[in-house]
Amino acid sequence: MDAVVHAVDAEHRRAVDRDALAAFLEAHIDGISGSFGPLEIRRFPSGLSNLTFLVRVGGRELVLRMPPYGKKAASAHDMGREYTLLEALHPVFPFCPKPLAFACDGQVMNCSFYIMERIPGIVIHRTLPVKPAISPAAAEKLCIRMMEVMAHLHLLDYRLPGLEAFAKPKGYILRQVQGWAGRFREFKTPDVPDFGEVIAWLLDRRPPDTPHPCIVHNDYKLDNLVLDPDDPVSVKGILDWEMAAVGDPLMDLGSAMAYWIDPDDPEEMQLLATQPSAAPGMLSRRRMIGRYAEAVGRNVENFDFYYTFGLFRLACIVQQIYYRYYHGQLKESRFADLGARVVVYERAARRAMRGLGI
Repeated sequence: MDAVVHAVDAEHRRAVDRDALAAFLEAHIDGISGSFGPLEIRRFPSGLSNLTFLVRVGGRELVLRMPPYGKKAASAHDMGREYTLLEALHPVFPFCPKPLAFACDGQVMNCSFYIMERIPGIVIHRTLPVKPAISPAAAEKLCIRMMEVMAHLHLLDYRLPGLEAFAKPKGYILRQVQGWAGRFREFKTPDVPDFGEVIAWLLDRRPPDTPHPCIVHNDYKLDNLVLDPDDPVSVKGILDWEMAAVGDPLMDLGSAMAYWIDPDDPEEMQLLATQPSAAPGMLSRRRMIGRYAEAVGRNVENFDFYYTFGLFRLACIVQQIYYRYYHGQLKESRFADLGARVVVYERAARRAMRGLGI
């Protein structure tokens, strides 16, 4: 099987051993053989964490997921963990991609990776699409549907076969706060705040364990949803399950709302928007939270803690990537302003601690 790689720079071309990947696909994916012509690989350029590639072969489109370059948190980017979760979840949750094959570190390339089916459709990034156009009325429906799908995930029975290793809800909030705090300290650079006051506030104000543990996605946002091209308010799939776990649903909601920028947020937050949450018709954070509460049939109280945590967690994610850029492990210029983003998230977290911005 011939292999052709299209990637954004030489670093990404080196990341994929084309011949080894071609042989792996032939051996592990039904219907793939040398008679189907060249293997084409293109990197999806928008992600900030795991590397994701579109693989075209024999008229099929597959997705390759592998860890990023450079220093990584010890518990992060576990391809085997992500693959196992998808195996357990896909049969009962139709929005989950179907995993196809997994390779351990060193088995095929110098890292673990897995292959899954591609979910074709529309992925919205910074702006709503022009074709098909999404009217303000449709934008409102999309927001409602987004919360309904999240509620669907949270209402699943987390005691599914295959998820036993993920089911550790006791002490989840404390582990999350302490874990992210530890990662932030490990990856801190001299040009960002230390978040000491935010971390202390989260530890002091953390609520008790939830009586409703569930499967949480932990990176639920608009550009991780695949929408139906014929009905762009209909969700076909959810991407990027690398941080999924069994935990507190409001921690998941708080993390999702950290990405959600309202039209009346400070200008510095507006500049960080990665999704069109302030477009005409899109619901505010407060209304999104209300729709979620309606969908799950539960009250959502004391949300300042969960929103503050979401902002802190988002700052940690960005900082881990900025650390690699700061130390020359990543070369792309799009990472240069991530440190400034971390500064803005720290100010936003301080406002959220005072109950502002919810």
